[in-house]
Amino acid sequence: MSESIQLNLGALRSSMKLTLHTHHAARVWHGRMASETKNGIIGLNAFVGIMNKMKRGAEQDDPYSDWWMIRIEEKLATSKATLTTIEEQLDQLMADLPPALSIGDNLNVQPVTLPLFISAQLGFMAVYLLTQFDNLARRLLLAHHTALIGRRDMERWMNEGAHVLRSLFGLAQQYRFSGATRDDFAAQNACAREALEKFGELPQDVLEGTRRSEFAPPIVRQTPKVDAPQSPESIAAPDPLPESVDDGAVGHES
Repeated sequence: MSESIQLNLGALRSSMKLTLHTHHAARVWHGRMASETKNGIIGLNAFVGIMNKMKRGAEQDDPYSDWWMIRIEEKLATSKATLTTIEEQLDQLMADLPPALSIGDNLNVQPVTLPLFISAQLGFMAVYLLTQFDNLARRLLLAHHTALIGRRDMERWMNEGAHVLRSLFGLAQQYRFSGATRDDFAAQNACAREALEKFGELPQDVLEGTRRSEFAPPIVRQTPKVDAPQSPESIAAPDPLPESVDDGAVGHES
């Protein structure tokens, strides 16, 4: 005799924490507040929030969100390659240590531990980049302490590494949710026309949905918006375009 059993299962959750050992990496995490002489720079924490919004936009069939996910994924790949190149150059310098000298890792005796609440894979990829930069910063400080490089070279490579991450964050900061869907573009309605005017043309394969990010979420289809009938006396204006999706609570899901 078979019985149907209904299981009320909730979402999976896991506790995640990030440990940083250098002030240089901690500053990248927090970003920089705007001042009279310098522009503000978002940190990794804000970047993760943008990635969560971007993922939800792609889920709602916003082709511009899909295009942004592709651009960020490509930027993450080039950023990782740049940091790896700096690491390889540092490896060559560290090879000059005498064989008789053994030096262990320089770990902070009181590192900072930060909780992570991430629901977008591109956010995790940026966290991996930050840990790579934190490791690079530790090694650069050690190389300078052991007289393998001078302060000028240490600071130059340190700034190059930090710039890689801040350039990534600056690109993500330009993202906006269009409010239009691919069905809107197929119907050529007012919402699609306004998004096209505001955000520009899209690559055709992205608009058609044949090219998406490797980490793009499944699309939840919605009913396309229909233009209101127009008359010479009264022409309906399009609804205002939202700048971003709602930013509700986010958390890591596996």
